[in-house]
Amino acid sequence: MSQKFMQWDWWGGRHHRIFTVIVFIILASLDNSARAVAPPLYAVMAHDLGVAEAALGIATGLNILVVAVTSVLWGYWGDRGSRKKLLLYGTIIWSVAMYLTGVAQTYTQYLIWQLVTAIGIGCIASVGFSVVTDLIPPGRRGLFMSFWGLSQANGGGLGALAGSLLGASNWRLPFIVIATAGVGFALLYVFTFEPRRGESEPELAKIFAKGQRYGRRIRKSDIKQILRIRSNIWILLQGLASTIAFGSLIWMPRLYIGKLQALGYDLETATIAGNILALTLQGGLYVAIIGGIWGDWWQRHNLAGRAWLCTIGTLGSIPFLILLFFLPLPEFLLPADANKAQLVWATILGVFTHRWVLLAWIVSLLGFGLLSLDVPNRSALLSDLNQPEHRGTVAGMNTLLAGVGLAAGNGLTGLAQTYLLTNFAAPTNYAVGLAVFQLFFIPAGLFYARMIRTTPHDIARARRTLTRRAEQSVTERITDEYIAVK
Repeated sequence: MSQKFMQWDWWGGRHHRIFTVIVFIILASLDNSARAVAPPLYAVMAHDLGVAEAALGIATGLNILVVAVTSVLWGYWGDRGSRKKLLLYGTIIWSVAMYLTGVAQTYTQYLIWQLVTAIGIGCIASVGFSVVTDLIPPGRRGLFMSFWGLSQANGGGLGALAGSLLGASNWRLPFIVIATAGVGFALLYVFTFEPRRGESEPELAKIFAKGQRYGRRIRKSDIKQILRIRSNIWILLQGLASTIAFGSLIWMPRLYIGKLQALGYDLETATIAGNILALTLQGGLYVAIIGGIWGDWWQRHNLAGRAWLCTIGTLGSIPFLILLFFLPLPEFLLPADANKAQLVWATILGVFTHRWVLLAWIVSLLGFGLLSLDVPNRSALLSDLNQPEHRGTVAGMNTLLAGVGLAAGNGLTGLAQTYLLTNFAAPTNYAVGLAVFQLFFIPAGLFYARMIRTTPHDIARARRTLTRRAEQSVTERITDEYIAVK
């Protein structure tokens, strides 16, 4: 990028920042599409690769674990240097590996390239979070984090949709399409703006107004400081518990595929319609936008506001989600010999014309709507509790534990559903397995309840630290930067 180009009036301005946020949201959506495309295709892929569906579930679980582990490393590197370059490298890695996954001829090849894909995705999870928090001021982070979270949920939904529509007859196609989109959007990174670390913090405004900089960078010794914050411990433990339940939801499309197969539909038809049903029944997640706005308002009046919202939403969602899985599907009419577009439309229309599916949609709206309160407010809490130079690393830690939970939830649910076949016929075994794993939201909600007590003190202390640093002399800040980098 030439110096002259970077000096254009729009560079670093409001529109450029909005453009940067949009690019990050799209790419966060794409990398989650890459993670979600496989589960809806397990039945088709298992037949083509000659393995059991459980083996594909294990591959997805390992993918999640690699994302989790590498996100900590990416986040730490991002907290020490240029985040823009790391994000570009990470996106290219997962895009190329995703394409190679699509042309894999054996299960071993598929597994290897999925693990390489995960290495690249780990970058977006932590470094991307760090950049976004420096673009958005604290008072509006709930709203913007709702879009960040929804982009990932939408990415997962689009990945599942791409899998069901493009991959029902050829499972390789959606992998190649998503990989191509990833490479295309990676080029947009060249034109994004990399904010100065900490520039969205009101306490540091006077530093940047004088044309100075916030020189702090993470040091290895800071890890202990991060873990001494009680609210960090509770939110990390919450992430582990809740993602075990979230990980099990990867099998939700398989539940509806099984229900449609039980009605006599063939595998290809059931795969398309089942994924559309599962995607439609997760529409309550869009309540996250309201949850983000509500969290911003409550947090301005009470520093425990976000913790209250997360507690209420997490615990309140459990009975509705369990009920959803057991609601019957006694009949669901789909047109014979319909093309894919007609089948998709008939499935969506059936949600609102079939009384049992309509009831399921209402129940899901309540369950996923309550659960979505966690999405933006958890991310906003992570940024509020930690210093700007720590956020990529903390996001990596959160992703690490969340990845362990997702892998456990995904893998164990698959194994549990196989075991449950000895007592429950399909698709009841899927419903029972999903219901059992929703109980992990109970400890997650209790961990949030503990944060109601600790977050006011911890956030206030983080703000006092930034205020004190802003009052340091320029020489002191340069010394801080020198020591940190050294």
